[in-house]
Amino acid sequence: MRMIPNVIISTSITLALTGCAFTAHESPLNSRAGTSYSSSSYNERIRYIVIHYTALNDRESLKVLTSGEVSAHYLISEKNTCKDAQPCIYQLVPDDKRAWHSGKSEWNGRSHINDTSIGIEIVNLGFTADMHGHKTWYPYTSEQITSLIDLLKRLADKYNIPPENIIAHSDIAPLRKSDPGKLFPWKHLADAGLGAWPDEDTVAKYLAGRSPISTGNIFLIQQALYKYGYTEMPQTGMLDETTHKILSAFQLHFRPSNIEGFPDAETEALALALVEKYRS
Repeated sequence: MRMIPNVIISTSITLALTGCAFTAHESPLNSRAGTSYSSSSYNERIRYIVIHYTALNDRESLKVLTSGEVSAHYLISEKNTCKDAQPCIYQLVPDDKRAWHSGKSEWNGRSHINDTSIGIEIVNLGFTADMHGHKTWYPYTSEQITSLIDLLKRLADKYNIPPENIIAHSDIAPLRKSDPGKLFPWKHLADAGLGAWPDEDTVAKYLAGRSPISTGNIFLIQQALYKYGYTEMPQTGMLDETTHKILSAFQLHFRPSNIEGFPDAETEALALALVEKYRS
């Protein structure tokens, strides 16, 4: 697939965030197509921003995202190679074009999230696993997160994207993906207004004095996570393999201290608090 030539953007320079090619009163057709009227029944194509890690270094990330079968709108480098000594932000695909970053994906009743999202890849190795399956996760640099926040603010403002629509690849593909991973600072982004996060008081309300590690109500958790956006979540009241994987993906995002995928009381309280805050 032919890729758009790379554009390198420093975080100190205003990002060129381009919209659609035609405005409401322009037409690609001939003069017989009247443009005196325009419909009010439309919205932005871009509804979500999906965050990924590349699991590769800078050089290999650029190679794969510009010459392979996958792509993303933006890539944030690891090395500080731009003029202001900050990580480079590469715009690889124009915002109004569809990039191939999400694969098979579902979120909040929608599928094919490539169609309605901007994909941001961050250079990060993800994790390595030893022979016992124990994972070692790799941290992001503070400079990468600063660059990401700057980019997210510009995109969210331009496309009117609410905090809860800035999501993880593991949210929209929880059965097969884990990026941006356990060490991604979702709470830090949420504090900047750039991601969902439950209110502590509401979480405490739903814990209702229980120990966070006590057993939660699996069916209640399934209902809450389905309502919040995990469309693939079964509604069976059983801890099957699919439920287990989706619970782990949810915990990666909202409770990274324990991502074993078990339905404990804290997971239940977090899920219910998010539904109350964002889906009521």
